[in-house]
Amino acid sequence: MENRRKPAPPAATLDINCDCKEAVIDYLSRAFPVQQMRDYRDDTGEVRSRPMFDDGGHPVTNPEAEAARDALIEQLCALPPIAAVLDGVLAHFGHDHVAEVTGRTKRLVPGTGGSQKLETRSGRATQADAAAFMAGTKRILVFSDAGGTGRSYHASLDAVNQEQRVHLLLEPGWRADRAIQGLGRTHRTHQACSPLFRPVTTDCKGELRFTSTIARRLDSLGALTRGQRQTGGQNLFDPADNLESDYARAALISWYHLLKAGKLRSTNLDDFQHRTGLELLDSDGVLKEDLPPIQRWLNRLLALPIGLQNLIFDEFLALVETRVAAAREAGTLDVGVETMQVETATVLDDTLLRTDPVSGATSHLLTLIVTRRRHPVSLERVLRIADTDTSAVFVRNGKSGKVALRTAARAGMTEDGAPVPRIELMRPTRREYLAADDLYETAWEECSRDAFAAAWEIEAEEARQTVDTETVRLATGLLLPIWSALPATHLAVSRVVDAEGRSWLGRIVFPGDLHQLFGKLGISDRRTLSATEIVTAVESGSVIPIQQPFACEIRRSRVNASPRIEIAGAPADRLAWLKSLGCFTEIIAYKTRVFVPVDRAGDILAHIIG
Repeated sequence: MENRRKPAPPAATLDINCDCKEAVIDYLSRAFPVQQMRDYRDDTGEVRSRPMFDDGGHPVTNPEAEAARDALIEQLCALPPIAAVLDGVLAHFGHDHVAEVTGRTKRLVPGTGGSQKLETRSGRATQADAAAFMAGTKRILVFSDAGGTGRSYHASLDAVNQEQRVHLLLEPGWRADRAIQGLGRTHRTHQACSPLFRPVTTDCKGELRFTSTIARRLDSLGALTRGQRQTGGQNLFDPADNLESDYARAALISWYHLLKAGKLRSTNLDDFQHRTGLELLDSDGVLKEDLPPIQRWLNRLLALPIGLQNLIFDEFLALVETRVAAAREAGTLDVGVETMQVETATVLDDTLLRTDPVSGATSHLLTLIVTRRRHPVSLERVLRIADTDTSAVFVRNGKSGKVALRTAARAGMTEDGAPVPRIELMRPTRREYLAADDLYETAWEECSRDAFAAAWEIEAEEARQTVDTETVRLATGLLLPIWSALPATHLAVSRVVDAEGRSWLGRIVFPGDLHQLFGKLGISDRRTLSATEIVTAVESGSVIPIQQPFACEIRRSRVNASPRIEIAGAPADRLAWLKSLGCFTEIIAYKTRVFVPVDRAGDILAHIIG
């Protein structure tokens, strides 16, 4: 009898969907409310509901609820599968163009005719993909914590691919230290250019809950490990992005009061309490003293419909940004260490402020001359922003001839809950924010795209050729013992770094604060301010005392609603001399006052102080 083997059956075509549909359907099957409820009155007469059971003790289900659940499950099963992020990127750009450096050992690769093929990956495959990215043969790289350990993907001067890296932070996770490590893969020394970091979020404002958490943890980690919060966050996040900060907590209290007063457009008190389950009122109908904290409020918002989430977040973020902007303008915004990148830095003077009697550590006041080159926004980038923002308008200033890109900014909000529409003017070297109503009082008017592009290129080229020189005074060394003597109006700690890598860390001291600083420390006032520095300090609101050629104060005054620079305390026998230099006098309330013309203040003061 001949022994014959049966032919092997054809291999089944792979059809694998790596999405979360099974978990969602399983959740709906178990958690969808289908049990019938019945109403009853409790001992206080209040109507309540409880599950219904039949005579045998079995739960009674609602046929309409069961039908709705089954219809929803049927609809979900009919939807196309949602690809995972990694698989979606590979499918869109193609496996031949994307380098994958992750820890997975198998992946699905699309085949011909819509089929799928299971591909096994080894450590050599990830090494080959990383090498292909650095060589420029694959221009897209996707890496994870598992695949990024010990590797560098920056624009190294030794690599073929020296293009600027655009690092999309897709899933930062909950570990701030690992997030920093991932950012460091594309930002190292010996690189042709620094990377551009872009955290990726959706238009669902509830996602800010997770972005805020990683921002707070990055800030905390940077402060703990390096004493520098900016190092932790890598400048990715603005203080307004941290929704668990003191500014956000204060904004939430205001939001609660506006909700109670019925001044919010997004929701009302009864609907918000019903949807979130948060109880905000006490038995007397007033707001509780112990209101829900910011973390609980953010978590409850995630359960709301996305449209309602966005409306609530818009109003809340307007309150947060209003407080952050006010703190920034007042100089009290704590942003950790601000890095000042300069071309050159030269130490002109080193004044000893204090020597610790125990350790011998010293505190110093350094006078630095720094030069900085401007880095304007390129025309290509601003046009790309204009093409993607539907509110963008090209504008030109009728007086100065300068151009800007006008876009809609997030509206502010007053303490009374009134929205304040704002616009943003994007200039080549800075951004300006204006209330929408104030725009009509300016000289900004719409212009054509060609006129905007031509003027932008001219202004940007002028900015590239401009080198700014300024004098910076930095309190450095042992700062804690003299912290109270330093000005309280500017709390930021700054790090001055020049092109050679030299750095100085300390608190910026403005010219108008020097006299007070030396007075509090009880040391002789050895500083010498230039006329330009005196004018700058006075225009910012400082009062500058001088002793030569006579004792007086130079201050800012306002006469007939116009700002002036005044020499207060000038002796009567020196009036003729001061007027010969260009000063002028006015008799106000039977008192002769001496003023310096604002447009010639620098030259006149230079003659006065010698």
